[in-house]
This record gives sequence, structure tokens and C-alpha cells, in this order.
Amino acid sequence: MIRVLLVHDVRILRCALAALVGREPDMTIEAAPAKDAVRLARAQPTDVCVVDADVTGRSPLDELAGLSRKSATRSVGPSHRLLVLVSQHCPGALRRALDAGARGFVCKDALPEQLVTGIRQVAAGERFVDNALAGTVLRASEVPLSERELTVLSAAAEGAPITEIARRLGLSTGTVRNYMSAITRKTGARNRVDAIRISQGAGWL
Repeated sequence: MIRVLLVHDVRILRCALAALVGREPDMTIEAAPAKDAVRLARAQPTDVCVVDADVTGRSPLDELAGLSRKSATRSVGPSHRLLVLVSQHCPGALRRALDAGARGFVCKDALPEQLVTGIRQVAAGERFVDNALAGTVLRASEVPLSERELTVLSAAAEGAPITEIARRLGLSTGTVRNYMSAITRKTGARNRVDAIRISQGAGWL
């Protein structure tokens, strides 16, 4: 039996996707918003974590990826492999997921059967990339910002001040300022607002 944890912040979509996966005879599923995801993953065995790339607040992606890396060093126990739902127009989100060690990627515009197929392949230890995301994968390789820089800039785009970003990510304010300086330089922006504008226009955020 494949144990699936579905992480999505939109309740109606979370419930619909859970119902879809729950119909499969070889799968059991637990669905949760991002704020509860890591706690549930730690509390119960999970083979595949299906995560929406657009989860809000402090992204659970890093923490779920950490669980995945830890489980990879064990010969037994849950694997917590990551499969990410991502839009074709968001290479930045796909880049963050790649950097976090995601094993599978399903396009949000895909047929429901693609999600089920992706879960089975990732659970089997294989990689899965939806054909519709081939171009997005190529564009993701050209994103100049690291996973952490994208996380910092995403929080800034939500209007969070430096102190709030630092609190969310467990960093010092000086470290966040250093990230913002690097982001401004890498994007060729004049300031933080300009960096957000450039990154949103390019689909990095």
C-alpha cells in the first residue's frame, strides 16, 4: 500500500485531489494544509508527499525535503519522497522544488491520471516529470536565484519586512539583508521592489 500525504492550502482542491487518490486500491491518503504538513509527516509513515508548489507562509518544502533526505539514509521506514504540483509558467517554483530534491513533477493542468501515475513512479523510487513541464524544466535551469533566495524574495513579495522574513526562515536579519543584496545583484534590479517586479515578470516567483 502506498501511503500518500497531500499538502495543499486550498481546501476544495485538497479535498478533491484526496478523493481522486483515495479511489486507488493501492493507495491511502492523508490531506493537510501546509501548516500541518511537517507535523503529520513526522507522526505517521509516508511514502510520497504530494506538495503544491504555491503553499503559503514558511514553505514546508525544505522541511519535507529534509525528512526525505534523512529517510534516504535508512534502510527501512517511510521514504517521504516529494512529488510537486507546479504550473507551466512558474520555472522558479520548479527550480525551488528541484533544489529541495523533489523526485516528481506534475503539471497543474494535467489530467488527474497523471498525478496517480506520478505517485506510483515516485513511490517505486523512480523520477517522474510530466511531459507538459519539459519546457519549464529547461527554463528552471536558467533561473539565477537559489532556492533560499527565491524563498526570501517570495516572502518579500508578500509584503513581509526583513524582521518577519528572518523569523519565518529562522535566520538573522543580517543574513536576510545579505540575501536581498545578492538577489538585487543577480536580477540586475535597482532595489527590492524592482527585483520582485523582474522576478514576477520572468515567472521566477
